[in-house]
Amino acid sequence: MRERGSRFFAFVAPAIDADAAKRFVAEIARRFPDATHVCFAWRLGWPPAERAADSGEPAGTAGAPILQALRAAELTDTVAAVARYFGGTKLGKGGLARAYGGVVRAALAALPTRRERPRARLVVECDYERLGAVRRLLRAGEVDLVGERYAERAELTLAVALDARRALTETLAELGLAARAAPR
Repeated sequence: MRERGSRFFAFVAPAIDADAAKRFVAEIARRFPDATHVCFAWRLGWPPAERAADSGEPAGTAGAPILQALRAAELTDTVAAVARYFGGTKLGKGGLARAYGGVVRAALAALPTRRERPRARLVVECDYERLGAVRRLLRAGEVDLVGERYAERAELTLAVALDARRALTETLAELGLAARAAPR
């Protein structure tokens, strides 16, 4: 998108956590090292944890409009980054906000989206003998495996539909296991 000589390029991607969102923004900054600014926003989890950064633009003129575009689209687990090349004419605070928000809205309109039920991320730690029983609790769209770590014990991170959380925790209790909230 062009606005009085400045060029704005929006990029949107799924992000499962803040580390994934940070890697995406860093990749955009690496791909466009000569951009005047690379501003971003993300919404992660449910209820959404949000972050926005103006990255050198006047306060509230870049990150906030990008974040508002993500909110208006009712997206979560999503990161958006905008690379701006200054075109020689200052746009003012209102012009910047309209340009940043507008380019992200246009990018979102061109992308497919998928509706999902709100989810919580839970961590289940278990002995290897119980690992198979925990894995049998996975059901696509309801209880999904999103991460795993293996050391003395197995640690599985699950994305659980909020309306299925109680049943899962009850079943885990029957197995002698508990789940804790995953760190964001």
